[in-house]
Amino acid sequence: MSTSDYDTVGGYDDESIVLSLPQRSNALSNKLSNILSTSFADAEIRDALRILDERGVQNTAETRRGLRLEAQKEVIQCDGEIIKDFGKVAEQLKRIGSTIASLNRCCEDMRQHVAASRQETDSILEEAAILFTQKDEVEIKKQLLNSFNEHFVVPDDDLDTLTSMNVPVDDQFFATLARLKKVHADCRILLGSEDQQLGLELMDKSSRNLNAAYQKLYRWIQKEFKMLNLENPQINASIRRSLRVLAERPTLFQSCLDFFAESRERNLSDSFYAALTGASGNQPEESTTKPIDYYAHEPLRFIGDMLAWTHSATVSEREALEVLFISEGGEIAKGIQAGLESEPWLQISAEVFDGRKSLEQLVNRDLAGVARALRQRIEQVIQSDEDPVLAYKIANLIDFYRVTFSRLLGSEASILNTLSKLQDSALRQYRTAMHEHVTAVTAHLTTAPPDLSIPPFLADALTRLTELMKSYDSSLAPAESQTTSFLPILNESLDPFLAASEAVAQKLDEPARSIFSLNCLLACKASLLPYAFTSSRVGAIDDAIDDAAARLTEYQHAFFLHTSGLHPLLAALAPLSDSDHDLRRVFALEPFRTQALADASQSLDAFLPSALMDAMELLERLRDKALAESVTAEAAERFVEDFGFVEERLGRADEAGGDGEGSGDEEEGEGEGRVSLRALFPRTSGEIRVLLS
Repeated sequence: MSTSDYDTVGGYDDESIVLSLPQRSNALSNKLSNILSTSFADAEIRDALRILDERGVQNTAETRRGLRLEAQKEVIQCDGEIIKDFGKVAEQLKRIGSTIASLNRCCEDMRQHVAASRQETDSILEEAAILFTQKDEVEIKKQLLNSFNEHFVVPDDDLDTLTSMNVPVDDQFFATLARLKKVHADCRILLGSEDQQLGLELMDKSSRNLNAAYQKLYRWIQKEFKMLNLENPQINASIRRSLRVLAERPTLFQSCLDFFAESRERNLSDSFYAALTGASGNQPEESTTKPIDYYAHEPLRFIGDMLAWTHSATVSEREALEVLFISEGGEIAKGIQAGLESEPWLQISAEVFDGRKSLEQLVNRDLAGVARALRQRIEQVIQSDEDPVLAYKIANLIDFYRVTFSRLLGSEASILNTLSKLQDSALRQYRTAMHEHVTAVTAHLTTAPPDLSIPPFLADALTRLTELMKSYDSSLAPAESQTTSFLPILNESLDPFLAASEAVAQKLDEPARSIFSLNCLLACKASLLPYAFTSSRVGAIDDAIDDAAARLTEYQHAFFLHTSGLHPLLAALAPLSDSDHDLRRVFALEPFRTQALADASQSLDAFLPSALMDAMELLERLRDKALAESVTAEAAERFVEDFGFVEERLGRADEAGGDGEGSGDEEEGEGEGRVSLRALFPRTSGEIRVLLS
């Protein structure tokens, strides 16, 4: 701060100096201290200095002396102006006060008037408030009533649609029925309220209407079933929908199915009768269809045509009803389940609805009348013919259709029981006829034919057996059970005749006996071999053929031994052992004396050139030439082995020498040496093998 500033701020007038000289020094010191301690950063100091600069005050002594006076003068002027302004404000406030007082008086008057009016209108407002409250309650009740009527009350026109038989069953009927069912279900909500009377009344009313609607639907379905073309029972969409809805009443639904089944049973029975005779009970004879009775004269064809017609009718029936029970089976099952929930007393014996099983049961019931007529007709055919082959073919044909029907209708179909009984009846007829035929054959057994061929009764039996096997081979019997299934038939149709053939063979001598047995067995094998299901029996026949062939081989072997003259030599050598003592004894044996052995050698030489031809002539009546050659070859081989044994023993006997006892003929001199056995019997095994090959 400049000195002029100091003088201006801290200076004193002359009067102060005269009155307080002693204090001047202290005051001045204090003033200086204040000035020196003043911070120029103070905002008030800066504002004061800025004002001085704005006024352009010069720092002179005169200016410093008049600075306070001018400031005070300005303050006084400002205060005067403020007082004038406050005077004006005071006048305005007075006017405002008078105005407020006037307003207060008016308000008080109005307050008094309002209080008086309120006293007069309080009762009216209270009554209006009550009326508004009642209005709101009435509106709410009206909305509730409208909602209730819309949800729980079915119009009379809709009820007529549900119950009147004059109104058709259409989409409107099902829509109204669905709404009524929803109303009936929602009545349970009302039963949960304190006042259950309304819920009970509505539920009772809706139950009556629902029952009437279902009765109308039930009668309408029956009417449609009556008008349905049962020759081609294609159930249209409206009937399928009606049945789905009616399934919610299981009792009525089952009654409809029973009615339909009875209608179909009567119609199929009439159709079957028409197919047989050309005319049904309510139709004139149709010239366009050839009746089965007229053109199927053969019993097997007659039965086959009846079974074929039944199968065709079953397939058509199943296809017609499959639309309902398979494609719509899920919806029907849901309907029946809903019905069981609404009729809990039915749940005790109720089963889960199976569309495919219900279809099979309904088709099965439809065929009941046809099955009865079919059984009657087939039993008449079976009993009227005594041919065992025909009876078996009928049984096999019935079994074929039994398997076919089981695949079509399931294993529990009643027609399967009918066919099984018919098959048993045919098999009984077959066994009876076969037993009578066997009895007739065994009672008049004849001798074997001169050429040892199979007897006529066996040839007839094999012919019948071939027909039986052809019939069985064309059946639907499972491959794994064919052998066991046909075995009883094979035993009944073949074993008695084989036993009779064996009885005839026992009257013959060898080799005729074995040849006759082989011819019979080979004929049986030839008949059985083409069929795989007779493999086990063919094996047993092969064993019997081997036994007969073995006997024939023994006979041929004996023929070779006796005709060739080798048998006495072999019989004499058989008891001897390989010891030198026994070998030296060979010379003393009768068959090995010189003349006897030479005769045996000549007999062998005479036998060998025609041995095979002679042996084959013995088997010329054997039908299997390959077997005859095999038997002869085996017998020849055994003969060669026997000859080799004799040859080996004779050679060893020559090597061992004799003991002098009867070693030579008496005609021979003592000096003459002993003749060699091999020299008398010179043939070798190799030569014999070549000549018999």
